[in-house]
Amino acid sequence: MLSSAAAWCDAGPVASDWYRGFNNQARLTAGQASRDGQTAIYAGVDLSMPGGWKTYWRSPGDAGGVPPDFDWNGSENLASATVLYPAPHRIHDKAGDVVGYKNAVLFPVLITPKDPGKPVTLHGKLEYGVCKDICIPAEAELQLVIPPDVGASAELTDVLARVPGQHVRAGIDPSLATWHLDRSSGKPKLVLDVASAALESADAFVEAPGGVYVPLPKRTADRSGKAVFEVDLTDGVDIKDLKGKPLTVTVIDAKGQSETTITLE
Repeated sequence: MLSSAAAWCDAGPVASDWYRGFNNQARLTAGQASRDGQTAIYAGVDLSMPGGWKTYWRSPGDAGGVPPDFDWNGSENLASATVLYPAPHRIHDKAGDVVGYKNAVLFPVLITPKDPGKPVTLHGKLEYGVCKDICIPAEAELQLVIPPDVGASAELTDVLARVPGQHVRAGIDPSLATWHLDRSSGKPKLVLDVASAALESADAFVEAPGGVYVPLPKRTADRSGKAVFEVDLTDGVDIKDLKGKPLTVTVIDAKGQSETTITLE
């Protein structure tokens, strides 16, 4: 079912109607927003769920799950749409740990028009999972007309500040201080030292390209200003599949987030 564009005015951001599914609702928003001092047009995929329900990050975690999928085919005057992911959280589930968002999430989408002087008609087909005790596949089809002079969106600027990036804000964002591959026990493990000003809430996630599974890091120790995480590289993964490939390490805490790329040699 297609949710059409709502009325818009030049002075502010725009939004589609809500598409209402089973225990979730979704819509598109759009506006001018800023990240790292750069202003551009962003859309937002806005998902809302009842209390206690959750949806997944791009890497759902050890207990399985459905990562969101975004299809922008059918859009007009769209050169590219790049989905960004706000910092997720580790969620303890009956089946194990998953990574995602509880109750609501807004995924920002960087919009590049083919012709910046004309409106973009953004047509999105979305597939995602919503879960409480069981996981339910969900989908929505949404459409929004984004005028070239669309107004500023404080909501999108706010969520962009929660997207992990390479730039680390001193005193705010946690960071990957050091890392190494430990083979001393005969079983290889990746050891991550995360520097954080909010140490109790520090967490880490590791992703490999091509959908190669990487187990969730386990917190094993705390040092002065650092949390130590270990990834068992014998648990459902062959280290040979990871060597020479860029691994994305995302670290979060209660104050901020950051992202680093490492390569196992």
